[in-house]
Amino acid sequence: MDEDLRERLRTAAASHRPDRARMLARIERGMAEEPPARRVRGPRAPMPWLRVVGATAAVCGVLTAGAFAVTSAGREEPAGGQRMAAGPASPTLTTPSPGRGGALPSKAGPLWSDGSLNPHGNAYWAQSEVTVRTSRPLAALTVELRIALNGGVATTGSWRSLPEQDFTVSAREEDGFLVYRWSLRPGRSVPAGTHTFAGQYNHAEGTRDAGRDDYTARARTATGPVAVGGGFGATR
Repeated sequence: MDEDLRERLRTAAASHRPDRARMLARIERGMAEEPPARRVRGPRAPMPWLRVVGATAAVCGVLTAGAFAVTSAGREEPAGGQRMAAGPASPTLTTPSPGRGGALPSKAGPLWSDGSLNPHGNAYWAQSEVTVRTSRPLAALTVELRIALNGGVATTGSWRSLPEQDFTVSAREEDGFLVYRWSLRPGRSVPAGTHTFAGQYNHAEGTRDAGRDDYTARARTATGPVAVGGGFGATR
């Protein structure tokens, strides 16, 4: 009996065909029987099918907003986007920048310095000298002499009183200045005493304005780094 009943149920289910036209007719009758809305002043109450569509749209909007929120929460910040600063970086020890000789003292620790013009210059040529005196040996030393590129300035050479093989030397134009740079080679040292570094150059005929010329000397002693600097006279 049970097997026969199950077989008849399967046969009935397989042969069933829904009457689409009848279903639509029942829906239309139900909508026609909707009680009329009371007349009120103001906007007309929405039709039943509009209420269905509106409710569906509202549900879809909520689902879409939720999906967007979840997606946005998991998205990484795009490359190049602005970020809040994590705080100031740890302070680092820096050496004085070239061209700031006027902001440095002429004497600091074991170092003393002076900038001067060699008296043997003439109306077309000059030699600017940086004198460095140290009361202790120096494990590192860099001397920079900057000559403003005014009045036809052009290098004609340089020299220093310390051994030539102990230094690397350069003379180049940088940011409107002729810059002479002497750097002590690794493994060498500067003895205590007075030492001279000189830069030579041509200039236009007459007196040249040296108000922007300056020098710096940065050194390292057994007790740490030290720097001195200064300028030259207003004219030469």
